[in-house]
Amino acid sequence: MQRSSDYEENGYAVVRGLLAPEVCNAFLNQFHAFVQQNGAQLSQLTRTNSLLRREAVEMYGYHYPPMLTLLWGLTPVVARLAGRELLPSYSYFRIYREGDICRVHSDRPSCEHSMSLTLDYSDGVPWPLEVEQQASEPSATVHEDFAGARFAAIETQPGDAVLYRGVHRRHGRTTPNPNAWSAHLFLHWVERGGPFADKAFDGNLATTRPANFPLR
Repeated sequence: MQRSSDYEENGYAVVRGLLAPEVCNAFLNQFHAFVQQNGAQLSQLTRTNSLLRREAVEMYGYHYPPMLTLLWGLTPVVARLAGRELLPSYSYFRIYREGDICRVHSDRPSCEHSMSLTLDYSDGVPWPLEVEQQASEPSATVHEDFAGARFAAIETQPGDAVLYRGVHRRHGRTTPNPNAWSAHLFLHWVERGGPFADKAFDGNLATTRPANFPLR
């Protein structure tokens, strides 16, 4: 694993080789098998999203335990990269299709520190993630482009990731996807004791220690 860029100064960092391509392939194969074993097809997992022009295959991490395990397991690594104590919030999986874009936006509070992890491209053509180079205040407004603001266009290969400040750095993919499909994981964390600490685990788990376990 190799990190480039200064996360503290630039608000983003490229992480080359976070996962081996073989691990990415295994994840995709296991995910597909999981969907089929539950009597569904990928086409049945499509959802609408204001950031996209059309539906995309998506799944939330709490509905697929391996994805949740990856989010929790990567927390110490990402905390070192970010230089902060972090707690996981949530993750999700998305498949984009040819011609898809992702509108420019900033993320909700659960995404204080975000990671976009590329799993694979059907045609092997890198599709850049674009991150604004100037920090901004959080906003729910979605734009078609960066409206003249400077941004970095970051190309990634399978297993590469981009760590960025999801709340304070607008980002998107304004260039249409050149592949028949591309698969990505999005993983999010908040700072322990920070302004969004109450978003840890995205409200799905109590963060206090359990009083006891019902052993029999």
